[in-house]
Amino acid sequence: MTPLTESRPLTSPAPASLLASSSEGLAEVLAALTDAVDATQAARRPDGPIPAGTPADVLAAASQALGAAELPAEGLGPKAALQLLATVLVEHGIDLSHPRAAAHLQPPALAVAVAADALASATNASLDTYDSGPSAIAVERWLIGLLTRLAGLGERADGVLTPGGSLSNLLGLLLARDAAAHRRGVDAREHGVTALPGPVVFCSELAHFSTHRACAALGLGEAAVQPLPVDGRRRMRPDALAAALDSLGPDQTPVAVVATAGTTDFGSVDPLPEIAEIAAGHGVWMHVDAAYGFGALFSERLATRLAGLELADSVTLDLHKIGWQPAATSVLLVSDTTAFTSLDREVAYLNPTDDSEAGYDGLLGRSLQTTRRPDAVKAAATLLTYGRTGMGRMVDACHDLARHAERRILAEPELELVAPAELTTVVFRYRGSDPSAADDLNGALRRRLLESGSALVGRTEATAAGPGSPKRVCLKFTLLNPTATTDDIDGLVDIVLDAGRTCERLIEEGAA
Repeated sequence: MTPLTESRPLTSPAPASLLASSSEGLAEVLAALTDAVDATQAARRPDGPIPAGTPADVLAAASQALGAAELPAEGLGPKAALQLLATVLVEHGIDLSHPRAAAHLQPPALAVAVAADALASATNASLDTYDSGPSAIAVERWLIGLLTRLAGLGERADGVLTPGGSLSNLLGLLLARDAAAHRRGVDAREHGVTALPGPVVFCSELAHFSTHRACAALGLGEAAVQPLPVDGRRRMRPDALAAALDSLGPDQTPVAVVATAGTTDFGSVDPLPEIAEIAAGHGVWMHVDAAYGFGALFSERLATRLAGLELADSVTLDLHKIGWQPAATSVLLVSDTTAFTSLDREVAYLNPTDDSEAGYDGLLGRSLQTTRRPDAVKAAATLLTYGRTGMGRMVDACHDLARHAERRILAEPELELVAPAELTTVVFRYRGSDPSAADDLNGALRRRLLESGSALVGRTEATAAGPGSPKRVCLKFTLLNPTATTDDIDGLVDIVLDAGRTCERLIEEGAA
């Protein structure tokens, strides 16, 4: 019988390189990434930004390359496994660095951010407790301090990283809900939505759909959202907001006003100073969804478009949009750190009071998550690398591309400009010879580009003739590649025109 004092491993010792957080493991990570890069060099990269073929064909080819969906009895080993996955990702995936990738608010990630993200993953730190990752906590607190100063939110400001803009909006509205309950003298944590009779959340008709989903998740109900009309520049009308607040009855509770700084399709920014004044006058929380537009603050040219952001109670921003970070790198900022009070929790195995009082505390009380990865590391590496000037140059480069696309569209008789370049998006339509068939034509045009793999172009619906006119199917360039050129944009427009002419001819032949 083995004595209890004898220490004996159950199996043979594993090499130190098995674990990424060891020095040997980090060297193994570098070697494995080199092998994966070698595989991508040999892979057959699509000519365009996405593989050619129907969705069924492309997905089937990727699945076939992976092999049977069965756990093998014996593994392939790290080199073969990474080379297989790298090949699948390259040959059957999207290339956001391609100059004709212009569909979504999904930028190519900066190399330094990807490298830093791998380094952060190797540590596997968490932000909930001090002993889960002290350096990761320090990096996030540093990043939050930088961002609150960039936003002009003041000395009491605070923030937290989240898994995406939709979750940042959810968290912001949760804090707004709890603040509204507190004004009524009720603890929302204890009484929930019963603390808020007739809750109302105001936003523009162009606000992101995550506002509705957040209200549903928070128990307020999607019906609590009251969309307000926009002006000719697609911005919330302050007079409509004031009238809506003034008309609330005694059985209704204004929870929040959600302003948008950078609508998804148009990049339009609501008039933040006017909205802030109205919200403050009614004692209502002002949340600004700046998931898209916050990055404009890096640019001296565009920063003034976000004037009034400093007046917000909470702000959503996504650095995986204008910020060129691997997704997700979203942040919720608040003007007063006490806003997070309703999230405070004391858990015996995480943050007992005596440990917290001694300084051994983490960031559990700022998030709906417990385990939370150190996403701030990649953003910190990027901002330290480029500074505000370098980031601003990239923002301006993308804005310049959007303005060039706008001019080119205006110069083409076959195209109709629907919305100009406010930030980095341009909305337009292919006119076609039959106005009644233009919606079907624009939808078919985009699908043709996707199936050919030649270009990624966005699609939306918008009023082409101003507020009140019917919504029509439109195309959209979302230009977030700072290395693209005006020649690339011209080529993209040419491809759209060719696809439009082809689709129109096919439609006419089919009708005949």
